[in-house]
Parts: sequence; structure tokens; C-alpha cells
Amino acid sequence: MSDRTDDGVPQTGSGYRKGPVLLRGEHIPATTTDQRLLAPGDGTDWVHSDPWRVMRIQAEFVEGFGALAEIGPAVSVFGSARTRPDHPDYALGEEVGRRLVEAGYAVMTGGGPGIMEAANKGALQAQGTSVGLGIELPFEQGMNEYVNIGVNFRYFFARKTMFVKYAQGYVVLPGGFGTFDELFEAVTLVQTHKVTGFPVVLVGSDYWGGLLEWVRSAVVDRGMINQADLDLIHLTDSAEDAVEHVVERGRALAAEFRS
Repeated sequence: MSDRTDDGVPQTGSGYRKGPVLLRGEHIPATTTDQRLLAPGDGTDWVHSDPWRVMRIQAEFVEGFGALAEIGPAVSVFGSARTRPDHPDYALGEEVGRRLVEAGYAVMTGGGPGIMEAANKGALQAQGTSVGLGIELPFEQGMNEYVNIGVNFRYFFARKTMFVKYAQGYVVLPGGFGTFDELFEAVTLVQTHKVTGFPVVLVGSDYWGGLLEWVRSAVVDRGMINQADLDLIHLTDSAEDAVEHVVERGRALAAEFRS
């Protein structure tokens, strides 16, 4: 395995995934596909290279749609890749995954270690559909062993589309920048009506409470969002309550959509 890890966090994958290609050792590239796509063009070379990238991007969407189109109702679960199996958050992630399957949902995660692995583990042990949407990174992460449908992506934006398109809700456990990114993108899409509304649940009041208090005071008080926008997020400490909210809020939103 490569020694290029995320700040020394042990990785559990069996190789570096670049789309459908598996690379190891000296074959692991120094930059990711996203980095190369978003790098400033050198002269006019981009005219000859970027149109071909469109074909690869199209292929990622086609492969993702094909793999996920028949998984049925699903919920995306997010959280830190750094969470250890002996941490209480890991057990909470397992319970969330199990309860979602018992409620009739497939479970989708980023397919990596930590909270993602925990939710996939809970889903698989409950004999449900456990989905992992992996991403090409400059360090080896790999797909955790509890995924029974896995799709690897080169481009973050293609992967993000899958999380939203096939999810009927988001459950977000403690995590870092990647988790924040997924959370705020989801809330933004719902707030701006770019997607049909879906429940967004934060699990862990000790972790998320300070953030929500800042939003409630500084952000609302300055008029950057409306007070009603806070209703888009449900905060809980219970896996049971998190899943119940997904189910009940999902039913209410479906009824509103039909009326």
C-alpha cells in the first residue's frame, strides 16, 4: 500500500482506484483526475484535451446510473473516515445502518473507513443493500468490506450527483470538511428548491450543537438565512430517532408533493 495517507490515518483499501482501474505502488499517480481537470489551462492545450474529458465524465454518470437505478429507496449516511471501530460514533453508525435497512432503505456511503464502514456494516449485517460510492484520492482508501454494491468515481461532482439522485434522506454523523461539504450542499439544494425536499438529520448534539447555535445567532441575526431554514435540519442523539425522522418526514414530503 502507498504511504500517502490522510494525515497518517491508516487506510483499509487494497489499492488505488482510478475509475475501473486498480493501481498500486509506483503506478499511483501524483495528481487526481479532478486536479487535472480543474488545473489552469497551459496555453491552448486544453482545447484538445478537455472535450475528451467530457466523454469520461459521461461514462461515469452512465455507470453510476446503471449500477444504482434499481437499489430502491435509499438514504445517504455521512461521517468521518477517521472514526475508529472502538469509538461510540462507530457503534452509532452501525445502528443507523441497521435501522435504515429495517425501515426499508438501502444505505449509501462514501465506501471508505470510519463512519462509512460502520453504516455499511450495519446495513449488511441486517441483510440489506449496502452501497459504497468511492472516489479517487491521492492516498489509498479503498472500498470497505461491508459494501455489496460499489461504484468508484474519478470526479467528485459525478459522485455527489449519485448521493442526491438516489437518496430519500441524509443522515450525517460527526465528520470533517468532506462531511460539512455534503451537509451544506444538501441543505442548499433543498433550500433553493433545486431538488424535491428530503429530510436531513444531524446525529450528535455535542458535536453539531455549536455549529447550529452559530447559524441560529450570527447567520440568522444578520439575515443571511431565514429562521425557517433551520427547520430543514433535524438534530438528534439517537439512531432510532434519526431513522424515525427520515421515515416520517419523508412521508410528509411525499404527501405534500402529491397534493
